[in-house]
Amino acid sequence: MIDLTQKCKSSFLSCEKDTEEILYKLFIKSRQYSESLKRLLLIPNKDCLSNTENEEYKKIVAQADLKYLRENGYLKLEPKIRMPEHEDKKSYIIISFDNFTPSGNPEFRDCIVTFDIICHIDTWDIGNYQLRPLKICGYIDGLLEKTRLSGIGTFQFMGCSELILNQDLAGYTLMYAAVHGSDDLIERDGPIPERIYK
Repeated sequence: MIDLTQKCKSSFLSCEKDTEEILYKLFIKSRQYSESLKRLLLIPNKDCLSNTENEEYKKIVAQADLKYLRENGYLKLEPKIRMPEHEDKKSYIIISFDNFTPSGNPEFRDCIVTFDIICHIDTWDIGNYQLRPLKICGYIDGLLEKTRLSGIGTFQFMGCSELILNQDLAGYTLMYAAVHGSDDLIERDGPIPERIYK
């Protein structure tokens, strides 16, 4: 069978690799920060970060690999949120690519990578004036800002805006410009495990 993607050159065709690199940096590469990010997503309680000795919390975080986060709706690559009637109060990260524009290199297009961080309003306050969605924004920003990703050049912060969906769900939209350059073809700063979703 002929792999037609090998004959096509388009920045749209590399979005899955870019997504994989983003997820690797957020949830695998930086273990300490990744664990805190998972706690913010998975544990709706106010003490999700402060109660580090809670065995139940440790167990929840330990089972949450990328496959678990995707299958249970905490991490989304499609703009779809459902709240079944009896479901626990969840937090979500939705990753999307938008506004593709020509770059200086004709083989690539710059784009905006958007992270919609959405949390149930009742879980926003996590103590000491900390708000759950802003804390999630902080971890994403700290792990990704100005880093290089596979095929999409340098991440540059563009802005962050409040996002209100309804009386129960609200959060923030975090935006980065993925800027291409003539030096896009660089080595990764570490190997990415093959198919990190396993």
